[in-house]
Formats: sequence, structure tokens, C-alpha cells
Amino acid sequence: MTSTEPGDGARHDGVHLECRAIGKRFGGTTALADVSVTFRRGSVHALVGENGAGKSTLGKIIAGVLHPDEGRLVLRGTPVAFHSPRDALVNGIALVAQELALVPALSVARNVFLGAEPRRSGFLLEGALAERFARLTETAGFDLPSDAPAGSLPIAAQQQVEILRALAREAELLILDEPTAALSRMEAERLHAIVRSLASAGTTVILISHFLREVLDLADTVTILRDGRLVRTSPAADESEASLISGMLGRTVGRTYPDKRPPPDGAPLVLKVRELVASGVHGVSLDVRAGEIVGLAGLIGAGRTELVRAIYGAVPAASGTIELADAPARRSPSASIDAGVGFIPESRKDQGLLLDRPVRENVSLASIRTMSRFGFVRRSTETREVGRAIERSTVRASSAQPARTLSGGNQQKLLFARALLVNPRLLIADEPTRGVDVGAKRAIYELLAELAADGVGVLLVSSEIEEILGLAHRVLVLRGGRVSAELTGARMTEAAILESAFVGAAVPA
Repeated sequence: MTSTEPGDGARHDGVHLECRAIGKRFGGTTALADVSVTFRRGSVHALVGENGAGKSTLGKIIAGVLHPDEGRLVLRGTPVAFHSPRDALVNGIALVAQELALVPALSVARNVFLGAEPRRSGFLLEGALAERFARLTETAGFDLPSDAPAGSLPIAAQQQVEILRALAREAELLILDEPTAALSRMEAERLHAIVRSLASAGTTVILISHFLREVLDLADTVTILRDGRLVRTSPAADESEASLISGMLGRTVGRTYPDKRPPPDGAPLVLKVRELVASGVHGVSLDVRAGEIVGLAGLIGAGRTELVRAIYGAVPAASGTIELADAPARRSPSASIDAGVGFIPESRKDQGLLLDRPVRENVSLASIRTMSRFGFVRRSTETREVGRAIERSTVRASSAQPARTLSGGNQQKLLFARALLVNPRLLIADEPTRGVDVGAKRAIYELLAELAADGVGVLLVSSEIEEILGLAHRVLVLRGGRVSAELTGARMTEAAILESAFVGAAVPA
């Protein structure tokens, strides 16, 4: 329920919501301390900061998911206390969280209007539901199948379903937590247009994003948080990417990408794929050499994730050959691990981590057999090896912490720590920096470059073209499940990647 306190002053014209001296703790960890921010009606107000800075925590407090330990919220001039997301929704506040919360077996349309479906005498009105869904998707510009089970959609499309659900509630204040992390550039630009339209119509938008260019393009106001404390709130027009980074980190940061070290001449192949056919993959051939980072670029749905999952053995291949270090690969994740393949999946939540288990178990998961004797885990060996992997991956956490309590950046680094324990000859990294801040990104970039310098072959999938160009020695562009271009040297440009992704005819690799 929602409670109010009288006598706190009249409604402030232009002020939609105030956070006054908000504090939040999780056990002995302070997530927020004395944070005060004012959000003005009809504006786009961005929250930026490193992972663990408190951005998502503040958003969840505003949305009623969490309750503050200190301070209070003042909505339209009246103090409020939300005890659930429903309380916040009744007051016109909706959250599109970074963690997807769909009902996988229900249709897309049912998920969008979940709890608000058109009914008569208790029966769902299928025609009215379809009509409302069609109007909403047309307005939003999203192309989604209304009858498909939500769980069958790729992550990018599931993110769109979450956004549509919030739009269907006609919220007056919309919190978007990393809304474009799983979207292609075209989809992100479409969402940007929706955000601008909502703000122009009077909706207040709180944008939580690690994409600083997105923040500067969309936001009217920016609030920087660091270690749970307010650094500053200022007009977005007064900020730059460099000033935001400096505020987030408390220091300036050097070049984004480490120096590229080309693989040595005659470096052996660690991966050889020939005419691979699998779901979404149509006859792909590629090589990766020791010490080489090969980037896979392309639009969402081009087959990049399907390809790397088939190589790893997570999904079956219909035909074609895969060789790891000149030996035919047995197609299963356990066989790939035995062959020295580390894998960073696209979604750390759904495919990577056991969120309620401790850091130690998450890191040792793929290598537990090497740490066991007669079926029993040698705890001292596990602790020692996990500690080394955590240190090399720069994870800031104790081995006993549940993975769920870590920031997104540290959760992502756990996957790298796990891969390191495999002693990989090949590392497959699918969107390795999705949803992490600029500081964690730099640490991941340095680790990838370090692994390549040590002779590990890296197959890198990323939707960020700049990331592909900044890290890869060679780029393969996928389109329609086929390699449409192979780019090296001076041909590795953003324009060439986009042309091959959008209009390039598929050609043999």
C-alpha cells in the first residue's frame, strides 16, 4: 500500500519526484548513502556510474522493488512510501529492469498486458488483446510476433517485450535500466525516438545506462553516482564523455582499448570450422589462430550467437566439421571444456551464473572434476585456484558471497574467472561487456588482450562495432547465418561492417 505524510508543502510546479537523503544497506555493504536527486516532469534524467555505484538500487527504490533504510521519496510534493512495485505502478511509476522478468510460456501479447488483459465475465478477449497489441507495437515501432511464447524470443526481443509492458501501463514516470544493452543500433535508435516522444508528451524518464554517448544524446540532466554517493547533478549539455568518466571513476582514464599485438607468423590453428550448418547457421567456415582475436559482427539475428553455441557444443550441428587444435571436436560443452575451450555466454543471468550460489562454486563449476578426488572436492585446491582466477579477473568479491549480490561488472568477470580455470587454448566470448560500466569494460579488454598475448585464440561476438574494431585482428561479418565479408587491416572500418551487415551479399569465407 502507499502511505503519505501530510503537511510537507504544496506540489512543486515542474518537480515530479524528489529523492531526499536516500540510504540503503545490504548487510554490511552500503549501496546508497545520503543521495538526494530531483527529477523534473517531462525530462529525461540519466543516472550514470560504475557497476555497484547504486544506480539500479536507486531505480528499484523509486519503483517500489526496494525500500530505503533512510530518507524518503516525495512524489508531486507529497511524501510516499512504496511497499511493492504495484504501489509504485498505482502512482504512475513503472520500471523496465535490467533483469528480464517475463513468463516464458505465455505469448508475447499476454506478457505485455499481463494483469491488465481485456476480459469479460472472467474470459480473455483474444480479439481485443490482439487489437491493443497491434496498436501498441505500431506506436512503438517494434516488430514482435504476438502469439509466440516470450521465452522463445532472443534476448533483444525479450527486452522489447519488457519495454512494451511498461508503455502499456501508461506510466507517468518510466525507469529504463540499461534499455538498449541487448538492442541493435537500429532498434536502439527507434527506442530513443520513443523516449523523446514520451518526454515531449510529459512522461518523466529515468535512464540508467552505461552507454555514455546515449546518455549525452538523450538526457536533459545527468546524475553521477560513485560508491553509493552522489557526485553531482548537472545539465547534460555541460558534460562530455570524458567528464562523465572522470566523475564516475574519480580519475581520468586512458585509451579505451589496449594495444593490439598481432599473432606471430605461422601461429597454429586453435579452431578450424568448415561448412558448419546448425539452427540459424548456414554453411559457415572460419579459422582462429593462437594469439588471434577474431571478431564476429552483424545485426541481431544474423546468427552470431547460434554459431558460437554450435561450435561450443551447446546446440547440435546438422553438418560440417569443427576441429580444435587439429583434432576433431566432440560436440558437447563438457568435451569442449576438456579440449581447452572457455565460453562466456550471451546472458550471464540465464546461461552463465548460479546466482544464489557463492562466488567460489560459480568459478570452479566448469573445472570441478580437476579439483576432486574419489568424488569429493578438494576444498583447499578449489579455494587456491579460485582465488588465483578471481585475482587475475579483478573480481571484487569474497569467494563466499552469493553471485546475486555482486554488481553486473563483477558478475561478468566471474565468467572470465571460470574460463581461466579451464586453461583455455580458445576463448569464445559472446557479448562479454554487455551491461558493464566503463571501468569494468577496460578491465575485460585488458584481460582479452592479455590472453591473446599468451597465445589463446579468441572468438569475440559483440554488437558494439567500436569494440570489435578496437580489439579484433580480423573481422567476420555475418548476415542471414552466413559470412558476408572478411575484413582485415585497412578494410576494417565501421562503414565496411555496416555495409556487409545490411546489404552485402553473402559470400564464402
